[in-house]
Amino acid sequence: MQFSENRNRTRWIIIITSFVIVLLILWNTYSFFQIFKNEERVKMQNWALAQKKIMTDDLNADLELPLAIIQNPRIPIIKTENDSIIDTKNIEADIKIDKKKLYAKLQKLKNQNEPIIMKISDGITHKLYYGDSSLLNKLKYYPVALLLIIFLFGAVVYNFYKSTKMATQNKLWAGMAKETAHQIGTPLSSLIGWLEIMKADNVDETTITEIEKDINRLQTITERFSKIGSEPVLENKDIVEETKESFEYLKSRFSKQVEFSFSAPNKPLMVSLNSALHSWTIENLMKNAIDAMKGRGKLKIWIENDGQNVKINIKDSGKGIPKNQFKRVFEPGFTTKKRGWGLGLSLTKRIAEEYHNGKIKVLKSEINLGTTMQIIYKKAK
Repeated sequence: MQFSENRNRTRWIIIITSFVIVLLILWNTYSFFQIFKNEERVKMQNWALAQKKIMTDDLNADLELPLAIIQNPRIPIIKTENDSIIDTKNIEADIKIDKKKLYAKLQKLKNQNEPIIMKISDGITHKLYYGDSSLLNKLKYYPVALLLIIFLFGAVVYNFYKSTKMATQNKLWAGMAKETAHQIGTPLSSLIGWLEIMKADNVDETTITEIEKDINRLQTITERFSKIGSEPVLENKDIVEETKESFEYLKSRFSKQVEFSFSAPNKPLMVSLNSALHSWTIENLMKNAIDAMKGRGKLKIWIENDGQNVKINIKDSGKGIPKNQFKRVFEPGFTTKKRGWGLGLSLTKRIAEEYHNGKIKVLKSEINLGTTMQIIYKKAK
């Protein structure tokens, strides 16, 4: 427990520290942006002063410095007098020759920065509109790129952490399942021995038959658990017969208050599947349906053949599932029962989709009217 608390505390410290670092980087970037922007305004003010000196001083004045200042090739500039454009600098040629585009560019510059006022003489005032330099424009996208990189990095770390956690859990569950199969094996062997003794003592044949069915069932369960964590062997089987066998077994062992019905095509439908795991799928869905009905209601299974696929439908008259939980019911740990680990449907989904390359979904459900689950398998060629 102490180790788990320390690990969680360390994880939160790392997350908070990373968040603080990101904020510092973004704040620092914003500060740089403002510094560059202010520096560019100072440059433009100097540029305006240089322009004013050139326009107002006599030709004998020293114009070397003003001429040097106005040589700025990076910042787009438009100068106006009484809202009419009188001069431009660093504006694209195709815009300069098109009056409509040029005034659109002027409007864009007005939105970027406040103009610099140049009072040339009494009654003559020029306004200097300027845009952001290419360097400043590139810097605008730096925080966005930084956030995107951090987001992608976070997603990679999260997926790595999640996959590692799932792999650890899978190993744990597989190990527990195999150990369970191993533990069941010892008393099962003993039961088989006692069954042979009962046969030798001429015990009632009906009793022996029922006990034999349950022993076979225990062997099937042992086989199921032993297959967890390993690749199952798939064989072409008649899915109608395989499903009906599991249906009949559970039907005989549940209350008569549940009305069972089964329907399927009269011809075999061959599907590549593992018998032990398929029967586990059907049993999980049937038990789930009976739990939803609280042991009383109607349970119907029917199999459809649409040409390329086989569809197994399991319908109950239970309490139903809200639409926003159609996908959540297959998540590990999700359960609406007071008791239970929420692993039944998760395991069923894994068997159907990962082991048999099929699909399973909540086909239809209405509150207090029941639920229909559907498994879809491709027919064997």
